[in-house]
Amino acid sequence: MPRLWEKGVRVDPIVHAFCTGEDPQLDGRLVEAEVYGSIAHAAGLARIGVLTKAEYGRLHGALVSLLGRWRSGSFAVRPADEDVHTAVENHLTERLGPVGKKIHAGRSRNDQVQVDLRLFGREALLRIEELLLRAAGSLATVAARFEDCPVPGYTHTRRGMPSSIGLWAGAYAEGFLDDRRLLLAALDLVDQCPLGSAAGYGVPLPLDREYVARLLGFPKVQANTLAVQNSRGKLESAALQACAMILLDAGRLAGDLILFSTEEFGFVRLPEELCTGSSIMPNKKNPDALELIRGSGAEVAAQAAATWQMTAKLPAGYQRDLQLTKGPFLRGLERTASCLLVLDLCLRRLEVDRDRCLAACSSEIFAADRALDWVRTGVPFRTAYRRVADELRHAPESGARPATRAEALANLRSKRHTGGPGNLGLARLGRELRAAERDRVRRARRADLRALLQARTPPRG
Repeated sequence: MPRLWEKGVRVDPIVHAFCTGEDPQLDGRLVEAEVYGSIAHAAGLARIGVLTKAEYGRLHGALVSLLGRWRSGSFAVRPADEDVHTAVENHLTERLGPVGKKIHAGRSRNDQVQVDLRLFGREALLRIEELLLRAAGSLATVAARFEDCPVPGYTHTRRGMPSSIGLWAGAYAEGFLDDRRLLLAALDLVDQCPLGSAAGYGVPLPLDREYVARLLGFPKVQANTLAVQNSRGKLESAALQACAMILLDAGRLAGDLILFSTEEFGFVRLPEELCTGSSIMPNKKNPDALELIRGSGAEVAAQAAATWQMTAKLPAGYQRDLQLTKGPFLRGLERTASCLLVLDLCLRRLEVDRDRCLAACSSEIFAADRALDWVRTGVPFRTAYRRVADELRHAPESGARPATRAEALANLRSKRHTGGPGNLGLARLGRELRAAERDRVRRARRADLRALLQARTPPRG
């Protein structure tokens, strides 16, 4: 089959292979999005009379059949196809002849790849949101179960003040809710319909872009056709930056779990089935999955930076450099989702050793509290601070005594200010998580495109 852009001159095979790059491998992920985008575009062409209803029906049937073949593993994007857009159009032309050749009217591969990446990106971001909320919910459960489990709070990796497993877990749950706000901002950018922008300058056809956007579940059209092309790479970078921030928190949490599960700390235990072994040391139970989560934030941050740098300083309109943003975008989204899936698995099976946590609470961590006891009697804080410091310096053994459980609990419960160890606000956290989940479900329902596969006649929209 001729390539979509050929005009009778065969490009040098070395140049062609170089320009095709890894698109055939990457575009296998985009077949479903390409089918949905093509069905909606065909419906739009039927709406303005470029296709008859019968022609739309034939295209619809062929596209649904192709999707079934792809899901069963009998259709793939071949290197000879260059990309998913060519593969699908070639399939339609082989099966339907002239009708298959009509599908490309009013669109360019530029806005095809945009709509594919938007649909893939929206689904991936919604999945990441689901997994992020699930992990936040697991953390909230840990916080509720161990709200009264004393453990040292650390600064500079040294014991600082009394804390609790509940405070630690709740902190990451709230952090994930903050990360969700960044994710939703990126989703808002991605979730707008680019189809109909063609190569960036529109087409002399009365395309009903709003109709097509509704069919594809987009809440709005990205209006200016050149802005559509200018946004490629930029939106991918925004989504990956949000993912990098999620993995920043996920990586810090993973690092805490790695440290706290060491034999030296023993605050938590990871089930053996979530760990790997050593090829030489039979005793090892390695937290490899958590270590990979810890490192993945750097990987996705680099992908975000790569897409940004590839886009920066390009002139307006489509440039082939933008092809290089596809791989980082697809891989970064998939990496983020897999990290959250594994992290939640670890959190759900996490075991906490209350005795080891309490044993680490030596009395020195009450030093700041003792200074504040003096403050309540009217002593200036700086004076109280030095008084307690002198006590510890002249009688260091006074700080080595392990705290009793009653002492530790009394201390935690005395900190009743908002968000303190004695008032974690878990009821409020629960309400926020439930509201976020309801919001996510509404968006996911709007983005569900399965009804398009049943639309054998052009939907009313």
